[in-house]
Amino acid sequence: MASRIEDYALLSDLHTGPLVSRTGSIDWLCFPRFDSPSIFASLVGTEEHGHWLVAPKEESAVVASRQYVDSTFVLQTEWLTATGTVRVTDFMPVGGRRASIVRRIEGLSGTVTMRQVLRMRFDYARVLPWVSRIKDAEGATALLAIAGPDALALRGPHLPHSTDHRHYGEFDVQAGEKVDFELLWYPSHRDIPEALDVDRTLQETTDYWQGWAADCSQEGKYAKEVRRSLLVLRALSHEDTGGIVAAATTSLPEDFGGARNWDYRFCWLRDAALTLEAMLTHGYAQEALTWRNWLLRAVAGDPEDLQIMYGLGGERELPEAELSHLPGYENSQPVRIGNGAVHQYQADVVGEVMVALEKLRAIGGAEDHFSWPLQRALLGFAERHLAQKDQGLWEMRGESHYFTHSRVMMWAAFEAGVRAVRDHGLSGPVEQWERLRDQLRTEILSQGFNQDLNSFTQTYGGMTTDASLLVLPQVGFLDYDDPMMLGTVAQIEQELLDSDGLLLRYRTETGLDGLEPGEHPFLACSFWLVGQYAHSGRLEEAHDLMDRLVGLCNELGLLSEEYSMGLGRMVGNYPQAFSHLTLVGAADALQTAAQRVRV
Repeated sequence: MASRIEDYALLSDLHTGPLVSRTGSIDWLCFPRFDSPSIFASLVGTEEHGHWLVAPKEESAVVASRQYVDSTFVLQTEWLTATGTVRVTDFMPVGGRRASIVRRIEGLSGTVTMRQVLRMRFDYARVLPWVSRIKDAEGATALLAIAGPDALALRGPHLPHSTDHRHYGEFDVQAGEKVDFELLWYPSHRDIPEALDVDRTLQETTDYWQGWAADCSQEGKYAKEVRRSLLVLRALSHEDTGGIVAAATTSLPEDFGGARNWDYRFCWLRDAALTLEAMLTHGYAQEALTWRNWLLRAVAGDPEDLQIMYGLGGERELPEAELSHLPGYENSQPVRIGNGAVHQYQADVVGEVMVALEKLRAIGGAEDHFSWPLQRALLGFAERHLAQKDQGLWEMRGESHYFTHSRVMMWAAFEAGVRAVRDHGLSGPVEQWERLRDQLRTEILSQGFNQDLNSFTQTYGGMTTDASLLVLPQVGFLDYDDPMMLGTVAQIEQELLDSDGLLLRYRTETGLDGLEPGEHPFLACSFWLVGQYAHSGRLEEAHDLMDRLVGLCNELGLLSEEYSMGLGRMVGNYPQAFSHLTLVGAADALQTAAQRVRV
């Protein structure tokens, strides 16, 4: 049985992101990319669907501590047993174009018997590989598994032996002794890569992450959480392409036992644009430029073919399929790969992209021969679809509507275009964009605001709110303390705050999303509320809510998509970029409010 979601640690090589449980089992691994078919899938199945366990044999062994080496994704777990203590260090080499996981076991005291269980199941556990022992070019023995285009090689001094379609082994580790294993992926038609210098690679990996984190500009009470969140956003970025995935996993449920199980290992334009904004705020302009270049490649072509998400390399075909042979996390079926929302029309996306690129422009990011023409094309796309209803920010699978948040983001898109011309001297039909912007504003105020409720509503003519309405002042549509916004906040608090003080996205029982009702508070929404409180003078409430939210992080500083206070558990895909980027935004809002008070 898979561990609790919050009991997993993320590893990263800027290409993929395996998850390691507190019990020492890697239960999720896709090689060589985030969106590649899994090799270990017990996270959404059982042990038979693939995992790699390295832990003390003693059943009463306990984890004395588990942490990342400061500002890295080098994981250290210390185990305490009756006969001694050991430290297991798990990491992925960064920067060497090597798809592998290294597990180092160090004896700290006494003698500890370790056990190793390895089940390799390729293609989402649909393919059992052919496994054999080989001699590499240096004469060392390695365990080799091959299935079609994929090869896995396990190197180490105590290789496990085959028994009943798994590999099992035991070995002793004494105080002062180090035992290193490396699980390496490579294309099966190539020769096995040479062995790794673990000491040098560990140092290089540590230096990379710490060097990257050293550039983080953040002060204040939540600096630690902001740094870890920015590291998570970096870890979910692809080193070569610049694409940013929404999460490292697929089908971790929004409601245990339910069917709201989606594949998040793709690049949503919205999520990536918001990640770019968080990066820019904290000094990472190069990462923002790399993402912009990914965007230009992904979107290139006919603007009418614009999608809301793409693959890591800009792939357009992401067909959704169900893996019926996998029982799902805690029996939450179906397990899905691909995402059927790829062809939805979501009217807010152009706005998210335009706002992010405007911020990049404001800090001096130069336009090239392609980037501004593409932005003009995106605005042309928005203009041609001005009258079209959409599926909204939350990817509703029911009927399309005029979502108020979507219409505001269309307003923001044209506003960004106007500023590009008026403030930065770029060329474009600025009078036309101004006319459309003003037309949208009038429309939103008349159709998206309910006078009886004194609140903006989820959809035009609707009677309920949506947490996405908290974004309105973030993009400058109106001030945080505007009476219309304050009335909206009051209505959101009344409708969407749960009994534990966390915010739901919307009321799923309305049936608007075309799915069975039931989900838990969406963490990003509560972080938005922190920002709203901070900017509108409710500082004590902002800090109280922020403290409660950062308290939901696990000991490694990671967050999932949602949280169930009743169950005391994380819910949804993990770690979730949206949760971490909104944590950064909330902390920034509190920092700005604190500076304003001091002045």
